[in-house]
Amino acid sequence: MSQTLLNLRELSCGYQEHKVVQHLNLHLNAGDIGCLLGPSGCGKTTTLRAIAGFEPVQEGEIQLADQVISKAGYTLAPEKRRIGMVFQDYALFPHLSVAENIAFGIRKQLNCARITAELLELVKLSHLGKRYPHELSGGQQQRVALARALAPEPQLLLLDEPFSNLDGELRRRLSHEVRDILKARGTSAILVTHDQEEAFAVSDQVGVFKEGKLEQWDTPFNLYHEPLTPFVASFIGQGYFIRGQLLSPDAVQTELGLIRGNRAYNWPIGSAVDVLLRPDDIVYDPDSTQKALIVGKTFLGAATLYRLQLPTGSQLESIFPSHADHLPGQHVGIRVAADHLVVFPVPGSIAAHVNLSESGARRSSSDS
Repeated sequence: MSQTLLNLRELSCGYQEHKVVQHLNLHLNAGDIGCLLGPSGCGKTTTLRAIAGFEPVQEGEIQLADQVISKAGYTLAPEKRRIGMVFQDYALFPHLSVAENIAFGIRKQLNCARITAELLELVKLSHLGKRYPHELSGGQQQRVALARALAPEPQLLLLDEPFSNLDGELRRRLSHEVRDILKARGTSAILVTHDQEEAFAVSDQVGVFKEGKLEQWDTPFNLYHEPLTPFVASFIGQGYFIRGQLLSPDAVQTELGLIRGNRAYNWPIGSAVDVLLRPDDIVYDPDSTQKALIVGKTFLGAATLYRLQLPTGSQLESIFPSHADHLPGQHVGIRVAADHLVVFPVPGSIAAHVNLSESGARRSSSDS
């Protein structure tokens, strides 16, 4: 069993009467990498700063390794928390070399030189130890900042939008490198980002924030395939909702026909629901009687993302193999291939009055 390292209990923090974060609960196991994901102003950075000790707590508490480090009226000083931090702008010392930057926080230790050499090798900068920050690329500077934060062997590492100053391809490559480095060291970490691809590439657990509240804390797979709220469903990945009617706990009638899945719902039969469909749920089938009009396309290399319009005017997206090149204005045959039946009650319907957490979705026996 993994041991819980970080525990946030009913955490609320903000400014005077305004609560930026409200009643937040989450935990991170030792050795795991977590991510706080959401749009700007949703509270993820405030949460990170509270964990670091830079923001006071109004309600609830923060525990690190079973020690309370923040609660209402008490904040353990940041330098006493054994928490490292990698900032968005790297915050390297320009007058120190790469090696000296990494060694800065451990320069009084007897094994400083050995630790510095090990970290230089870990971040693949052994040949650049004598250079200065201005002589490095953005990606190299970020790796120096990461190595410097890891040098004191923190219990937890916090990363605040660490790749936001880098271009797209470098961001993707460095996010994978950072995960490998953290896993190699066995370092637990919390990352803040608004980039889903980045969050999924780095993290074991992701928390989706909306207006100061945590909508869901889960694995990337579950966030995509088992979203708990309409916001998570629409924010994570690409997806569209189509209207349907619940015919049985695990079947919904829609304009695309009867859709069954591996989830069951205890709402009244006949309830109006919205069905979530991802691009990989809609597959190309030239023999299907269900036709859709191509209204847009994006070539992705190995596949092509098509924007499709149904006869009712509803729009979907679908990923087709790129071997065939369909043109906007053409009609193509499609069918639904959705293993995960994800539906939400339509506001104002009978089902909307059912408490989702108590009597809504449950996994059927086929998913156990």
